[in-house]
Amino acid sequence: MITSAANQQIKNLIQIGRKSKARTEQDLFLVEGIRMFREAPRDRIIKTYVSETFYAKADTPAMLEGLEFETVSDHIFKLVSDTQTPQGILCLIRQYHYTIEEILASRNPHLVLIENLQDPGNLGTIFRTGEGAGVTGILLSRNSVDIYNPKTIRSTMGSIYRMPFIYVEDLASVLPALHENGITTYAAHLDGKNDYDRENYKNGTAFMIGNEGNGLSGELSSKADRLIRIPMEGSVESLNAAIAASILMYEAYRQRR
Repeated sequence: MITSAANQQIKNLIQIGRKSKARTEQDLFLVEGIRMFREAPRDRIIKTYVSETFYAKADTPAMLEGLEFETVSDHIFKLVSDTQTPQGILCLIRQYHYTIEEILASRNPHLVLIENLQDPGNLGTIFRTGEGAGVTGILLSRNSVDIYNPKTIRSTMGSIYRMPFIYVEDLASVLPALHENGITTYAAHLDGKNDYDRENYKNGTAFMIGNEGNGLSGELSSKADRLIRIPMEGSVESLNAAIAASILMYEAYRQRR
């Protein structure tokens, strides 16, 4: 059992949890909690860590069968955990590496393009909702929040394991490839010509979602095939990025059902 914060494994777990650079260099990320553990593909789990209290549960040994794991004292586990009330289990997982070709391989793509999103909860919610709405891939600008941020991972509720995604230096640079594959791009924008539910999303579709505070950049929105708007009542000008994305994704899903 690991009982010291000076243990090299514990130091490394803390670095991976807190530092994007450490995650990138080691090509790993952390997931925490029983649900995230159960849904994790076994072939991607590098190592599992459990608290002494969790390990003492009757069903834990069977749950860990075939996996490399370490037990950690409850006190040390709390140092590593990113949550207020740790469930007592976390895993090191190999990162995912998709290609644009894989993301465009779907017969009828339903994509989301994310520009400079900064809130981990928003990104995680888009991944989770996107899976539910049949999104086939997510493209993110390099300046968007790290998908492997523990808060983002937690917000995906397991969708991180199943939703293809890539980061690109410049979203505008991938638009020609989208057009070559018959994908129409739609920018959620205050200057949208049509309400979002007046468009046809039954064929290849890509929704552009911008930064929480500034929305889409003028450069990217100017390259969209269509500007669409979500109608508002009262004095509200715009919605939270994740909520706006959810409305658009589910409208496409509704039309395709």
